[in-house]
Amino acid sequence: MANSHESDLMPVINKITIQGVRRLRDVQLNLRPLMVMIGANGVGKTSLLDALSLLAASAAGRLNQSLNDLGGVADICTRGSPDGLALGAEMDCPGDVPLKYRLHLGTKGPTYFIAEEHLIQQRKGFPRPFKHLETIHGQVSYYRVDKDCLAQPDWDHDPTESGLSQVPKMFKQPEEFRRILSSATQYHVLDVGKRAPVKLPQQMRPATLPGANGEDLVSLLYTLRESDRDRYDMIEDSLKAAFPGFESMNFPPAAAGMLSLTWKEKAFNHPLYIHQLSEGTLRFLWLACLLQSPGLSTVTLIDEPEVSLHPELLSLVADLLREASTKTQVIVATHSDRLIGFLKPHEVLVLDVDDAGHTSATWGDAMDLDQWLKDYSLDEIWRMGVMGGRSCESP
Repeated sequence: MANSHESDLMPVINKITIQGVRRLRDVQLNLRPLMVMIGANGVGKTSLLDALSLLAASAAGRLNQSLNDLGGVADICTRGSPDGLALGAEMDCPGDVPLKYRLHLGTKGPTYFIAEEHLIQQRKGFPRPFKHLETIHGQVSYYRVDKDCLAQPDWDHDPTESGLSQVPKMFKQPEEFRRILSSATQYHVLDVGKRAPVKLPQQMRPATLPGANGEDLVSLLYTLRESDRDRYDMIEDSLKAAFPGFESMNFPPAAAGMLSLTWKEKAFNHPLYIHQLSEGTLRFLWLACLLQSPGLSTVTLIDEPEVSLHPELLSLVADLLREASTKTQVIVATHSDRLIGFLKPHEVLVLDVDDAGHTSATWGDAMDLDQWLKDYSLDEIWRMGVMGGRSCESP
């Protein structure tokens, strides 16, 4: 199914390749506006999100830090693989041929090196692709307009980071590719512990996102109420649909320059403060704000959005994901069969494992489900085992 974003003229990442990342021995995927992954525990859903985050980090100059956060390159490579790992992405360029990026990390004990990297574009009428960037065994070269050829850097180069993140400004399309890829953002399950950032007073400052830990949730809502009332009203409408007793929110000052949030319900005279909200209420509030935020990145990665949510809220979550996918590519990992019951087969990607323990990925609309869907919902078909998704013993 083709991408159907609001503007067909906007460049999008249309394909990714992941090789040598845990169970993802060799996975190639054509991306869609909304991709909800389901499969057994340990099948590779979170690994796929991590691989996409590594791609984003490679474009943003955070590759070394991201690898360290994931436990080091040796921890994430496919077991027994001597070749390290490789990541690739392809971007549609309206009116032109796609840009193709590949990054191959070799391993050397617990460390890594950039064995190969290239950013190429097959130009019409030319037998060989045009090279914007090329790295071979740590030697970087990039296209310089003033020399009309590939040239080595005359600036300090960090060998632990990709050339993509370090080369000077390139042509418009490669720059757009770098921007889109580097902006991809991963969101994990929201921390709602006693001292979680989302429960604390927040600075009164402009915000366009609620923050990965909800640290800007109050600031975002206050900003929208004051400067983008239509969007704020949409969030309130989502909350009223999810919680029929909900009436309104307010933002009392908590200290100089700090705001809190109160939640008013129709049945009670006194509002609840944000730290008094249930885990499910708080997580739905954060998710609704995230998916309707004005600052969404071009690619949004969400791990287990269903955690703590009542099953009846999942239809609203599906609607929010689908609406957000008109503005950002939404990639979700879920364990909830109930959630996929509110989705269409072309929005669901099933991850399974083969006899060797490696991951395969199949879109729901590539399966022969038409006859099944006449009598059963998609989640029922999943529970019956028709769509695959076998259990795994280890990650």
